[in-house]
Amino acid sequence: MWITIILAVLLCLSIVYSIYQKRKTYRLIDRLLDRVLSREMIVSSDLEEGEYSALVSKIKQIQEVLGKHANRVEQEKEQVKSLVSNMSHQLKTPLANISLYAEILSKEEITQERKTVFSEKVQRQVDKLSWIVESLSKMVKLEQNIDGFEGKAIGIKQTILGAVDTMYEKLEKKEINFTLEAFEDRLLYHNRKCTAEVFVNLLENAVKYIDRGGTISIRVKNYDLYTEIQIVDNGHGIRQEKMTDILKRFYRSPEVENM
Repeated sequence: MWITIILAVLLCLSIVYSIYQKRKTYRLIDRLLDRVLSREMIVSSDLEEGEYSALVSKIKQIQEVLGKHANRVEQEKEQVKSLVSNMSHQLKTPLANISLYAEILSKEEITQERKTVFSEKVQRQVDKLSWIVESLSKMVKLEQNIDGFEGKAIGIKQTILGAVDTMYEKLEKKEINFTLEAFEDRLLYHNRKCTAEVFVNLLENAVKYIDRGGTISIRVKNYDLYTEIQIVDNGHGIRQEKMTDILKRFYRSPEVENM
């Protein structure tokens, strides 16, 4: 009789304890998930020892992963806002100039000589717009890794010659005195298409900001540990204190803003 009563009591206590433990676990998980949803960091005091410590640790790891994803999304959102702002700022000036020049060209009393001058001004602004749009397209491709980037050890001379060939017509049109100093070819680890595009961009900037009949030269110097490639011109240049600004999107020095 007593044994039966004792067993019944123990069973009841076991059921009560089990319910208590489940409720405790539920309250713990609920509290931690509330912290995750409200972005409140789970602190060390929440990492209880015992059977719940592994569970709390896992939830904390999930919170950290979600936090990193959220921060990445915020960063990307800010990058998009910055890009749109830059684009808006950069497009505003050439569009306004084109509108102004078109209005001047539409006047009947303007001489043919003046028409030629303003037609050239319009073309320069169109070229500027094309450069901005092309730069945007390249940045999007790079950020989304559309083209990918696979490098291999190949001769650098052919890469440089390919870039020069792309720019040859523009160099000739502006009567640039171009020199590619003789050098011994060398196998360098690079992506030919992307690296040639870098050289083309540098040459385009050199041609754009140099006076007619200026000089541009490419020098390749081979060292034991690396190869130095120089593109040198006698153009307008950029002030020393503005050198770091060239890494900003669409940056142009004030001295050549309207070129």
